[in-house]
Amino acid sequence: MKKYCIYLLVVLFFASCKDGQKTKTEPVDDNGQTQTVEAKEPHPGKLIMERECYMCHDPKATMANRIAPPMEAIKRHYIDSTVSKEEFTEALIKWVNDPETETKIPAAHKRFGPMPYLPNRDEAVAQIADYIYDNELERPDGFDDYFKMAHKKGMGMEECHCFDYPDPDKVYASIGMSYAKEAQMQLGKSLTKAIQEKGPVGAIGFCNLEAIKITDSVSLMKNAVIQRVSDRPRNPKNKASAQELEYIASFKEALASGEEVSPVVHTENDEVSFYAPIVTNALCLQCHGKPNEQVLPETMAALKKLYPNDKAVGYDVDQVRGMWSIAFYGDK
Repeated sequence: MKKYCIYLLVVLFFASCKDGQKTKTEPVDDNGQTQTVEAKEPHPGKLIMERECYMCHDPKATMANRIAPPMEAIKRHYIDSTVSKEEFTEALIKWVNDPETETKIPAAHKRFGPMPYLPNRDEAVAQIADYIYDNELERPDGFDDYFKMAHKKGMGMEECHCFDYPDPDKVYASIGMSYAKEAQMQLGKSLTKAIQEKGPVGAIGFCNLEAIKITDSVSLMKNAVIQRVSDRPRNPKNKASAQELEYIASFKEALASGEEVSPVVHTENDEVSFYAPIVTNALCLQCHGKPNEQVLPETMAALKKLYPNDKAVGYDVDQVRGMWSIAFYGDK
């Protein structure tokens, strides 16, 4: 696989990159007159990077199939607040022209081996550098959390563990937490808006109709099953399974004893699941606090109407109300 990739990469680097302007015509009035509209071309550096660099530096590659670091990792090792675009461009060109000695990522050099020498195409590399410097790059799921974890405090970039063979549980923990944060952000934005516009009573109707739809939409985006489950559910659809109840109990025990409550990765028969506690805050108590105190009487009435078997009240701040339960599809 590596030899094949290198062969294709070298062939592609010999190929020329043609920049052309595409145009299209569109009618602009009822008289049939048309106006030539110039279509905006993608950045040439982006096109070259995706066509040539992604042969080996593909951000969508799974951890097991990765044969070179993703381009975002290269960017973070070469660029910080002190590096100008000109300095980055010069460094990238030097690396491509002399990959054996010019790398600033010895950890990647050790993990993947040196990048093969490629024909000198300084202009194309400069275009890639221009795009990388000024734009956000696509990155693997959970990359930000894993990158932060791999750089311990006081450790320089050259001493990082970004490219070591990772502990699978740590990788899944990073990915799972990123999924949970994404789902929580989507729910939180919508719920806060509902409370501002309709008050707690109106927000209950939102949760009843939309909350599961939102987590399902994030599940679809992330190719995973993302759920909120509880031992004291409001919606019966959020009732925890027997295994999930065990993890909720362990989270409660840890929090009550003052221990750090950390997410858990569970693997069984090649199926990987991620669990992270949902801990209450002051905002939660408007609908999950003590009845007729934090939860106002009109809110309680709405809850009883929509959820006659509601068990999700009586909480205080900093208590485990449930957890995120995420099942992964396929290898990450």
